Amino acid sequence: MTPTFAAIDFEIANYHRSSVCSVGVVIVRDGVIADNIYHLIRPEPEWYLWRFTQIHGLTAADTQNAKLFPQVWEEIVPEIEGMPLVAHNSPFDEGCLKEVFRVYQMDYPDYKFHCTCRASRRTFGKSLPNHQLHTVAAHCGYDLQHHHHALADAEACAAIAMRIL
Repeated sequence: MTPTFAAIDFEIANYHRSSVCSVGVVIVRDGVIADNIYHLIRPEPEWYLWRFTQIHGLTAADTQNAKLFPQVWEEIVPEIEGMPLVAHNSPFDEGCLKEVFRVYQMDYPDYKFHCTCRASRRTFGKSLPNHQLHTVAAHCGYDLQHHHHALADAEACAAIAMRIL
């Protein structure tokens, strides 16, 4: 894979993949972390399940004054233009992105995604107890301290991708 990519992670407020409530993006150019982006997002639909809040710590109070997804994405697009996107368990993050584009009736530009979870399975196989983000990140030398914070997870994903993709 090219050493230029954007690692991305979404957190959601409820079972709807469109309910993105935060996004973290880490921009890697020529194999070096060049920038990072983090935004809280007012989710759609705008309600939180306690179970999800327990995972990432975000509540309706945190995002009640946040921008809507189209406004946030408008700021992100120029930074990731032409780059492949990388996510750990990319079907989840790609699914969130596609669904929130659908909800807001935005034209989806068919981003190319790479999955560090799948790459971990190919690279490390059964030598790891599992291929969860924190496990793979630790194996790759990255200390993931704030798991389920979108930016921290995107940083861990970038570290993994630079090692095994």
